[in-house]
Amino acid sequence: MKRFIPHEELARDSRFVRQDPAQATVLASLPDDVDTVVNVFEQFGPLIEAGVRGTSAEPLFDELGPGFMISVLNEPLDPEAGAAVPRLLLRMHGIFVGELQALEGAARSIWDFPDAPWEFKMNMARQCWDEARHIQIFEKLLIHLGGHVGMFPESTFLFEAACSDDPAMRVAGVNRGLEGLACDVFRDMIRFAEKTDDEVMKQAVDYVLADEITHVRFGSEWVKEFTKNDPEHFRKTQDFRREVDKRFSFGGARSDREDAAIPIAREDRLEAGFTEEELEELAQISGEGPSKQTLMTAAKILHDRFKASQAAETTEATS
Repeated sequence: MKRFIPHEELARDSRFVRQDPAQATVLASLPDDVDTVVNVFEQFGPLIEAGVRGTSAEPLFDELGPGFMISVLNEPLDPEAGAAVPRLLLRMHGIFVGELQALEGAARSIWDFPDAPWEFKMNMARQCWDEARHIQIFEKLLIHLGGHVGMFPESTFLFEAACSDDPAMRVAGVNRGLEGLACDVFRDMIRFAEKTDDEVMKQAVDYVLADEITHVRFGSEWVKEFTKNDPEHFRKTQDFRREVDKRFSFGGARSDREDAAIPIAREDRLEAGFTEEELEELAQISGEGPSKQTLMTAAKILHDRFKASQAAETTEATS
């Protein structure tokens, strides 16, 4: 079996539609400028459209245009808002494939690093067991909410961003980055379940969150162990974690900003081994993207231009 496989080679069955991960990555690198955001997403327009056609995301694209993910990512889940159900399903499906990629990340860590300590391999095996269970839980939650696996396209962005050929960086990216993001998202999902009185979702996600805290703790402990007595290695590992955290901020959608769609779960992260200093740094990194006002203004411009283009095409076709 090949070691250090690229994200394109992750195996999937015919239910899955693979989406180019570029649009998820680009948000973290954009400046706080409306025109730049609009221009970038217009360039990505054909790619985004091709990725959603034939999936349940197609109506969202048809309604909002190429900037639909800006709106979806930067507006908090609100059961009273328009398109609440498809947005909830979109996030739940994203969590499902995130758990799938987390399982693959942990499993690859056992295989990719044959010389790692036995205790590390046992921790990763425990994580694989947990992630497999989480995949089953979120598949059942999708069905509980009226969805199904494969209804939305899958981006391998999480696997691509978090995996490295260095074991310290691997656990920094997968366990402290990806699993840290899961803590933030799951705490937000629990709040949503409380608003909607969905005890099934609340209990299931709370159950999974307990495991995620353990997985982040694995990362916290093994980063220290793998970089012990090597300050330069530790520095590089921290730099990698910062880059992963920046990408996982989705341009500030996950951050400590007051208008963040997904707030940082500070208490859960502290329990998982993050320090106050690291949380302050995370808040700074994740808040560096475009402001919510910039993104929502850009989303409206993209929507208006998209609708104008649709109207022009209709007029031309009937004339």
